[in-house]
Amino acid sequence: MTRVQVAAPEKSGCREGEPSRGSRAEPWKIRGAAPVPAEGMIPSGSRDTAHPWRLAFGLAALAVAANLALAGTAASFLAAVALAGAGPAALAFNIHHPAGLVRLFALLRTGARYGERMAGHRAALADQVRRRSRLFAALARAPESRGAGWQLGRPERLADYIDDVADIDFARLRVGFPLATTGTALLALAVATAWLAPLALVPLAGLAVAGLARARVTARRLAAGEVRVRAARRRGAADLGAVLAGAVPLTAEGRRGAALKAALDPLRDAERETADGRRALARFEALLGLAGPGTALAVLLAAWAAGQRGTGLLPATFLAFAWLGIAEPVLALARSLLGAVRARAARAALGDGEGAPPKPESPPVTAAGALALRGVRLRAPGGRDLGPAPDLTIAPGRQLVLVGASGCGKTSLLKTLAGWSDDRPGEAIRLGGVSLPALGRRAATHLALHDAAILADTVRENLFAPGAADCDLWAALAMVELAGRIRAGGGLDAWIGEGDLSLGEAQRLALARAALSPAPVILLDEPAEHLGDDQAARILARLLAAWADRAVVLTSHRPDLALPARIVSLDARRDAADRAVSAV
Repeated sequence: MTRVQVAAPEKSGCREGEPSRGSRAEPWKIRGAAPVPAEGMIPSGSRDTAHPWRLAFGLAALAVAANLALAGTAASFLAAVALAGAGPAALAFNIHHPAGLVRLFALLRTGARYGERMAGHRAALADQVRRRSRLFAALARAPESRGAGWQLGRPERLADYIDDVADIDFARLRVGFPLATTGTALLALAVATAWLAPLALVPLAGLAVAGLARARVTARRLAAGEVRVRAARRRGAADLGAVLAGAVPLTAEGRRGAALKAALDPLRDAERETADGRRALARFEALLGLAGPGTALAVLLAAWAAGQRGTGLLPATFLAFAWLGIAEPVLALARSLLGAVRARAARAALGDGEGAPPKPESPPVTAAGALALRGVRLRAPGGRDLGPAPDLTIAPGRQLVLVGASGCGKTSLLKTLAGWSDDRPGEAIRLGGVSLPALGRRAATHLALHDAAILADTVRENLFAPGAADCDLWAALAMVELAGRIRAGGGLDAWIGEGDLSLGEAQRLALARAALSPAPVILLDEPAEHLGDDQAARILARLLAAWADRAVVLTSHRPDLALPARIVSLDARRDAADRAVSAV
């Protein structure tokens, strides 16, 4: 695999003291929005989130221990008061020490639970930032994302996508964390039971076996139900989307009601399946609810059978009510089981490309040089073959314009050059004489599509040049005649969205991104689509002059653009054998 090493851009020429993005010590602010954190403030690895998770686990363990101690101390206190009241010991009984312990354990439980919620959610949100970044990077690398459309363009996939991401984001908080804390507490109570009332381990083992068996059955039921629910939801979402898109003709034909019913039936099936899963989970919760009282009774009976009487029964009473105190965390295990099933299904649906080992890299290409393509075939977005593309060589400083009718494969050829499609046998694309696979082409090219998205973020972030100085950003905006509009709108830190710019302004912002890119190959898809003739000619002339040392390929359905570039016509209406390549 070939990696293209792009030389660092030349010094910006900013005047001394002029602000730049990289030199700021404080995070910049947006009017009407919260401050954006500096890069170092965002956790990026497991070491960054390990400390919050350890703190959360420690606080959770303290909360559980305080809860168990509170229940046991309160029960032992009441039992001791009852025993003392039965004789003259009541006159010398000291209630202050156990009462103080009850207050201490209650305060510890409350404070530790609050701290555990804060630390646990902080750790989970930090993991979420890191995980979503990796997830979106994996989606961007996926073949379907680089093809004609993204998976979120499919309504049946959108039905589950948001829930899938949330299920993975909080799997550790909702599944792993409760299992760890509750499991530790159960182990400690089991050890104490073996010491104080070993006979109680027999019914305790029976309850554990029954609970594990029921958990396994419930997990299988929930997993099978989740598969059916997802299938039904996707089928219903796709059918409902089709019905809503064709509402007018269906109404005219008198078939809208029947079509809506047919589309909603799978959604109703999904709801029924979800209700069945809830009932199975409720049965599991009922069994867990019996575990606490059953174990407490078993401990007391075992201690009584072992001959513990009077004050000798107080330790067993403490332990029995500690088992009652753990009932609440044990009941949460049912929700953890559901979370585990959903997280597993979400990972399978998303492909969960996290943690995939990086692919080995080949020695970098240090010189850009000419871009050459041989044996490349054009393909429509749906995969239909459009015939061979002309064999071309684009030398730096000799820009190429691809023209042709709509649908002839101009944009598809640019995406192939940019590495958006997988490598195919017989196709060769070289840069500076070195063969570039798809991954290498993605690193060596900048593709500016005519419908490039505008992010709901600041102008600065929308320029995709995090290391550029402010004066370089303003120079790029001036080159595309957008600097005045941005200054009037609040500057580089002004917040913009998809609807805040006109089509022409969004087009020029995409061209400013290309002007700031250090890639040795620049690919522009219909750069004059939403611009007037004079403005398009001015802007493109400036950009091409600035890219004199790079390979530049443009597409256009307007062959009359007065550009100092070689023009190649792709006519998709001709047969592949008669495809013409004409140079003007």
